[in-house]
Amino acid sequence: MSSVKTAFISFTVLCCNAIFAQIQNIKISSQFEPEEVTIAINPKNTQQIIAGANLASYYYSNDAGFTWQRNGLTCNEFNVYGDPMVFWDTAQTAFYMHLSFPNPKITPGASWVDRIVLNRSTDFGKTYPNCSAVGKNEKKVQDKHWACVDERTNTFHVSWTQFDVYESSDPKDTSIIRYSHSKDGGLTWAEPKKISAFTGDCVDSDNTVEGATPCVGPNGEIYIAWAGPKGLVFQRSLDGGTTFLKEEKIITSIKNGWDYKINGVQRANGLPFTACDNSNGPNRGRIYVCWGDEKNGEKNKDVFLVYSDDKGETWTEPILITYRPNHKEQFMPFMTVDQKTGYVYVLYYDRQNYADNLSTDLYLAVSKNGLKFDYYKVNETSFKPAKDVFFGDYIGLSAVKNNIRPIWMQMDEKKQLSIYTAIINDSALANYKKKYVSEITLEKTFKYAPKLKINYTANNNVVLTAAITKPLDASFEKIVVNDLKVKKGNNVLTIDSKKLGLPKGNYVLTLYYNGTNEFVWITEE
Repeated sequence: MSSVKTAFISFTVLCCNAIFAQIQNIKISSQFEPEEVTIAINPKNTQQIIAGANLASYYYSNDAGFTWQRNGLTCNEFNVYGDPMVFWDTAQTAFYMHLSFPNPKITPGASWVDRIVLNRSTDFGKTYPNCSAVGKNEKKVQDKHWACVDERTNTFHVSWTQFDVYESSDPKDTSIIRYSHSKDGGLTWAEPKKISAFTGDCVDSDNTVEGATPCVGPNGEIYIAWAGPKGLVFQRSLDGGTTFLKEEKIITSIKNGWDYKINGVQRANGLPFTACDNSNGPNRGRIYVCWGDEKNGEKNKDVFLVYSDDKGETWTEPILITYRPNHKEQFMPFMTVDQKTGYVYVLYYDRQNYADNLSTDLYLAVSKNGLKFDYYKVNETSFKPAKDVFFGDYIGLSAVKNNIRPIWMQMDEKKQLSIYTAIINDSALANYKKKYVSEITLEKTFKYAPKLKINYTANNNVVLTAAITKPLDASFEKIVVNDLKVKKGNNVLTIDSKKLGLPKGNYVLTLYYNGTNEFVWITEE
């Protein structure tokens, strides 16, 4: 509480959206209702970028993401059934990893989603004519895979969830995490091994083990984190995938589990992403894990980060990336590390700029040390998802040599899904901050009063919504005015504390306008 009171002493305005500093957005496609997206920049040629979307769309760009071509992925032997994940190897071969739905007539003994499939492209993502598979285990379901590449040896590492029987509530059916690697570009794979001592159920929810995302350390270490009934857990191999810990290390709990509800979104999750700093910077070898959580309230999702500097032996306390005093939700994060600079990039959806709890933006948090973050609004236009349209389970992000390319889903008023990227580099981020202009200027610090008058200046005509919240209570919100047309010049907002049912205390007043927000503290002292 003392830190909160300290914050009330002086007037503070925090705004995380730059009205006149938009980052350039590029629409990749709206064909075939694309969602669940993935993107990868070629580490040896940043002009070349590949991307993918459910169920079987792939995209490629040869001009750093300004223009894109689309095609449909095929794999005659195993078919294509979503969960796309793209990456490059050290020989500049492009790969598209996905689920299977084989035709038993073509592939005897096959069943629905019974293996993980890898398509390869030797023409920089233009075509993917060849495919191979890993993970087949009778009729058990192989799902939610992710892969990484050891840049020293070009070894591929992949981890995923195996369901005995998908969506079964029978306690005899369990989910586990499996792992394999390939040393020949994905043509053949080592016998998959179980790396989870703690099993989960098969419901495909909080008590299922899911979200196993691997990364490689500077000396070929394999680090993998995932979520499940034990919370956020960690596995590692210090010998390139030959042996793993006998039992996962528990990093931290995940309040209310990884499967959470977001207003307007049919399905959403806070599953983790894992990355290791292999740069030559001061944090070389540091392991990061990022995820979404309800630690601050069931209707106040936030994005958290932990890191380890001793190969996963010990971890920091969870670092809250997305605190906003108006308690709006930030959800579905994705994280990556630029292996040239060691900078950490976290991409997520954010509702901080709107009072309706539905309008959504996309934000990028950037840190040079994993502790302090700067924030940038990425999308040019906000959107409102519709619950009757499947939105996908994840977004994507790639960062190579200060070239950052996010990929995300948006929905228009006709409920049409489209996917976008944005042109981001150091210059764009610097320009974003340089060009920030605030439309509203608040004149002073405010103390609680039965009738409180908030003096402010509007630099242009704006439509304003104002709401009052409590600093530590995400369930409390009072709308003061809604869609108030404010003229340019000096203005007064009157707050009738008694009418709003506000006893003497500490509050936060948030002003929403033009797709951004500013806030001030109201203190009882």
